[in-house]
Amino acid sequence: MEARPLDPQYSTENNSALLTTGGLNDPLLPKLIDAINQAQKIEITVAFIRISGLKLLFGALCDAVDRGTTIKVLTSDYLDVTDPQALRELMLLKERGADIRIYQCDGQQSFHMKSYIFIHTHEGDVIEGCAYVGSSNISKAALTTGHEWNLRLQCKGNSDDLYVQQFAHIRQQFHEIFSHNLVQPLSHKWIDSYLKRRRKMRLVAVEPEELIEAPTPSDIQTEALQALQQTRLDGYQRGLVVLATGLGKTWLAAFDTQQCKADKVLFVAHREEILMQAQQTFVRIRPDARTGFYNGKQRNKEADMLFASVQTLGRMEHLAQFSKNHFDYIVVDEFHHADARTYRNLLKHFDPKFLLGLTATPERTDQADILSLCDNNLVFERNLVHGINAQLLAPFHYFGIDDKYVDYDEIPWRNGKFDIGALENAFASRKRAEHILNHWQEKKQVRTLGFCISRRHADFMAAVFAKAGFRAAAVYSDSELRRHEALNQLEAGGLDVLFSVDLFNEGTDLPAIDTVLMLRPTESKILFLQQLGRGLRLHKDKQQLVVIDFIGNHKSFLTKPVVLHNSHSVRQVTEQIKQQTTTLPDGCFANYDPEVIDFLERMARKQKASMVEEYQSLKSLLGYRPTATEFYHYLAETGTDFNKVRSQNDSWFALLDHEKELSQSESEVAGIYHQFLLDGIEKASMTRCFKMILLDAFLELDGFISAPTTEALAAKSWHLLKRRPMLYSSELPAKQQAMSAEDKGWHSYWKGNPINAFAEGKNTFFEVREGRFTFKTDVQPEHRDILHQLVQELVELRLEQYCVRKGLRSK
Repeated sequence: MEARPLDPQYSTENNSALLTTGGLNDPLLPKLIDAINQAQKIEITVAFIRISGLKLLFGALCDAVDRGTTIKVLTSDYLDVTDPQALRELMLLKERGADIRIYQCDGQQSFHMKSYIFIHTHEGDVIEGCAYVGSSNISKAALTTGHEWNLRLQCKGNSDDLYVQQFAHIRQQFHEIFSHNLVQPLSHKWIDSYLKRRRKMRLVAVEPEELIEAPTPSDIQTEALQALQQTRLDGYQRGLVVLATGLGKTWLAAFDTQQCKADKVLFVAHREEILMQAQQTFVRIRPDARTGFYNGKQRNKEADMLFASVQTLGRMEHLAQFSKNHFDYIVVDEFHHADARTYRNLLKHFDPKFLLGLTATPERTDQADILSLCDNNLVFERNLVHGINAQLLAPFHYFGIDDKYVDYDEIPWRNGKFDIGALENAFASRKRAEHILNHWQEKKQVRTLGFCISRRHADFMAAVFAKAGFRAAAVYSDSELRRHEALNQLEAGGLDVLFSVDLFNEGTDLPAIDTVLMLRPTESKILFLQQLGRGLRLHKDKQQLVVIDFIGNHKSFLTKPVVLHNSHSVRQVTEQIKQQTTTLPDGCFANYDPEVIDFLERMARKQKASMVEEYQSLKSLLGYRPTATEFYHYLAETGTDFNKVRSQNDSWFALLDHEKELSQSESEVAGIYHQFLLDGIEKASMTRCFKMILLDAFLELDGFISAPTTEALAAKSWHLLKRRPMLYSSELPAKQQAMSAEDKGWHSYWKGNPINAFAEGKNTFFEVREGRFTFKTDVQPEHRDILHQLVQELVELRLEQYCVRKGLRSK
């Protein structure tokens, strides 16, 4: 790689910069951050580490690990000053490849070293290095406001002067102490031992602000915790909590595991960044617990709190490593529909005392997948409106600008997305860039984040803004400017605008951002809300968030006003905008260019009521193929009966097949078993919920692979009912409610209804054969998994329809 020189302001030729004196005028922190962002090797030794100081360096160190930087850190237990919580967080770095060690004092020798060494290499050779040696430990005061002297030595690796010799000597001494016989690798076992023997004492040497109080729940989180406690008292073993971005979903989960006194916790998500942030949060709340990752690189099975990638742990060979009762508490973070099957594998395998589903999605339409996994138990919900009105999130000022220099009708649209190459070409327009620049100059505040479609687009926009005299940069997964470095520059005022590709959609806190530029189509409601939410966090220098959104002439842009105004259709939101009857949270407003309003009116006039068009509208809104339950709720919001699907398209899967939403294999299976899926499930009469509970139990027991005994089916059905307390208490007579899953009386009751009712008669699809509940048609091995998924989707639809009809929804 090409060598990148260290910041010239710290050159050894500039004697005035050799000494960093600390305090507000010359803090060490920004110099360390800059060096971390540039180095290929980092070697740190400090007497103690406080969580307040580690938090200031942690993001930059994480970025360094991600780009392959070699990191070695040595600290000590001298005087028991080092925070156990900081050591837990250091374990997060160690698990990702950093070498973290601890000097365990023997009571006879002090440990007072403070040095920060940074090496810049090229093809393995040291070409430049710098070292800070002085008085600063890793604490907030020592790095920011304290009077701390640190001498900086810098050298060129290819010279043979005194600086090179001294730098080599510093590194040699570091390596010697790093390998001292009192030094050992940091481990959770060592931290456990340290916690037990650590003296609880107030030290004069520790600055008052370093004694950080333990985090406490916000008012909304307290309400949610009470609701979670109550739902468990009501008998629920699963539940969904909806909290808008910025209201602290992950913090709530950590607080609730503490409230439950859960010993073994599993946190599952689909992105590494979310897992890392969640692990940091849980460490803050529960520093006594051991944490670990389970992903493509790490397989920590012994952790008290395991943070797992669903793509890895959701595979059967990995699930087999854990017993079904291994975890007391499982947290399922927000996931997209494409991942649902993997999550189902995981949740089918485990049987925790409680499972918490988390999402920021504010409507039941697109909660349906997660809600079904949480036994339809919506425990608590607070959306953006609640957050802004409660002054926990910043209000927004939204500007919908006509994207007049791009004709989106000319850009290929395939499978619900624009062709990226064609979009890049259309966006590489000087007229469009100047149009964006002019609106930004007119409406911007201080710190702007722009969302772009690609690296090429981000680089182009940064170049245009820089040429206009503004401090602009682009950041993406492998950009020269690293994410943490970019955010630091933006917050410190070194940048006016940062153009990003995908890095900041979710899982990142950006409280200082006060202006958002939306420069790309967002085909889904989830993506739009994530991008909006990036700027809604409170910050001392922000009164409101300014959103500058460019609206194009394509149906995909209809998502934005519909979501922003919490509406059900473009027709409804257009009428509200024209009549000025829109309702937004306190302190918020939305303004649209006249051309945008005209476009919305044209699209509203085109809207029809066919199920195909309604389906396509929902798909565009969500950004993925909706499930039957999601479509049911979408229609219900507009007062439309789901039965219209059958009157217009014969069946749910026939509609999907017509719209080319099924794969070739799915289409084949849906055709072969059409009558069963339609008459046996979609149109099945239901005076009680028993038929669908029975089918759900049949699927849980993999009935299409091996027919279950009626005893096993009855027992599984009992457990599924028991997990749904409202159904259990309303559907079962008192006598049966007093029975257990293994009671012969329960088996007899369930065999009479629904097993026999489902299996007797000429037109039934099941039969009881040799004591087993058997599907009458032999299912080819290659069809079993697909049929399972199709049946699962319809069973969830019918259960939801039944609960709504009977008024048995938990919320």
